[in-house]
Amino acid sequence: MLRSAFLFASAFALAAPATAEDAKGLPVGTCINMGNSLETMREGAHGKRIDAADFQRIRAAGFTTVRIPVRWMHRSDAKPPYTVDPKFMDRVEAVVDQALAADLNVILNSHHFDALDKEPAGTAPWLAGVWKQVAARFADKPEAKLWFEISNEPHDKLTNANLLATLTPSLAAIRATNPTRAVVIGGENWSGIDSLATLDLPDDPNVYPTFHYYEPFDFTHQGAGWVDPSPPLGRQYGTEADAERLAADVEKVKRYMARTGKKPFIGETGAYEVIPLTERVQYHRAVHDAFAPLDLGICAWAYTNTFPFWDQKRGQWLPGLRAAMGLPEAE
Repeated sequence: MLRSAFLFASAFALAAPATAEDAKGLPVGTCINMGNSLETMREGAHGKRIDAADFQRIRAAGFTTVRIPVRWMHRSDAKPPYTVDPKFMDRVEAVVDQALAADLNVILNSHHFDALDKEPAGTAPWLAGVWKQVAARFADKPEAKLWFEISNEPHDKLTNANLLATLTPSLAAIRATNPTRAVVIGGENWSGIDSLATLDLPDDPNVYPTFHYYEPFDFTHQGAGWVDPSPPLGRQYGTEADAERLAADVEKVKRYMARTGKKPFIGETGAYEVIPLTERVQYHRAVHDAFAPLDLGICAWAYTNTFPFWDQKRGQWLPGLRAAMGLPEAE
């Protein structure tokens, strides 16, 4: 039995990357989400509109990439040709241009396209119609710096079983004007790490996987009012069980890379602001240090509001969080 296991492992190793360095991934590096901004029903609802100074500050802090969530569903028509509000498209392009001008990579996504998760097949043409317009609008932006993420956190009726069928029309719409631009796809169940086990991507060398990491959820989302039921306050991070879980999750990523030859990045991770800052710092450091040997890009949620790194009231970075992500703390 041991010999059989050895032969199987050897054959598998020949067919797959032997190390994390062999897997192909996007150069995301250290990244932060511009959360609670363009993906809200009204930009500024959380007290902050994105401006050029935000991106200059983020780049100066050492971040190399920003992920910009965008709520396209509520800014486009639900019927063909699915026209996106021109003023909103202008605003998104202005924000992307500000980020690119600050020498940041940009992940531009579709966030809160709720109809897609409720009715994947019926909504797929709408999403594709939106991406047709977005892709055409941004086709002249640098491929090395701007990447598209088709749909944030598939869930409900959008599963890995129907994911490719649902997203393929959008990918085709993108490829019509952006034949080789990097495109990002995450899996089912809110793109949790376990989605990687069955996540298959299109046969396209420029499509890359992502997952989100909020484990353990009862720590990261304790007291979050949008979660029903909300995990109770008081959960601390750093138990032996937490360490064992994190180590096991790293192995899940290794298995995915061995299976596919592609390296995913963490599109979101963080802990809610009601949690004491010292514990949030501890959590970010643990996640960063655990996945660092795999050289995964990590995008913190978020720049400001709810899971903040930047304290907009005091006009300063919250202490410890940047260092936990491997960045210098000096202003």
